[in-house]
Amino acid sequence: MHTVVTGSEGFVGKHLVSKLREKGAEVLELDLKKGIDLTNWKQLSDFLKNKNQIDVIFHLAAIVFVPYAVKNPRITYQVNTYGTLNMLEIAREMNIDKFILASTYVYGHPQYVPIDEKHLVQATNPYTHSKILAEELCKSYNKEYGMNCTILRPFNIYGSGQSRDFLIPKIVDQLSSGKIILKDPNPKRDYVYIDDVISAYINAAMYSSQGFDIFNIGSGVSYSVKEIVDRIIDISNNDVKITFTQESRKNEIMNTVANIKKAKEKLGWQPKFDIDAGLSTLLRIPK
Repeated sequence: MHTVVTGSEGFVGKHLVSKLREKGAEVLELDLKKGIDLTNWKQLSDFLKNKNQIDVIFHLAAIVFVPYAVKNPRITYQVNTYGTLNMLEIAREMNIDKFILASTYVYGHPQYVPIDEKHLVQATNPYTHSKILAEELCKSYNKEYGMNCTILRPFNIYGSGQSRDFLIPKIVDQLSSGKIILKDPNPKRDYVYIDDVISAYINAAMYSSQGFDIFNIGSGVSYSVKEIVDRIIDISNNDVKITFTQESRKNEIMNTVANIKKAKEKLGWQPKFDIDAGLSTLLRIPK
């Protein structure tokens, strides 16, 4: 398989590139750190126009940190939405058979849980709005040009190499100090381990259906911030003092749980890591 991975230097991108190469795929990496700006159409098209056959594009490149997106909406929309448009146009011009978009949790405050793919999408910040717009572009390219687009909506990903801006690496980073300081202990999230996310991308590449489709990628279970920190302390067997400042984020979503029935039935995918197995693997402690 000949593949393109955008955002190849990111947290998920590095894991995906590694797994694709392990499976014998040829991988062309597109990332700003490698000198390729997806928002620069001329640079992008000039770089790719003489490339050989490409079977699938994994489009992962994005601004993903919500606080940054809130402070920098123009950059966020430019990268996440316009960058997606450029990659879709590349796929159209080069007749690339499959386009796989890395989306995100786009459901806002859930009307019901577990949340299936038919749930209303609701933008709660520029990041989620930019992803909804990217999804709409994929839908349009499928309708107008017959492009085969598969969208994955991962819930809360965690694993090795993730930025310390996110909850689980933030907790792990504080372990050795003997003191963990966090904000609100109550919000619950559906955490999915990175290896399971990568297997979902691999399955999506092998997915034989033609057209446009969307899949939730999660564990189907949610855990509160307090439950996560308690589990990490228990698994690591550390004596740590935990302090919650009780600060709540504006417009906080209190619970998310993915309905992953569709991914199980159509992609043949399901998570192999429960929360304890994932955290143990992250901490490199035998479960």
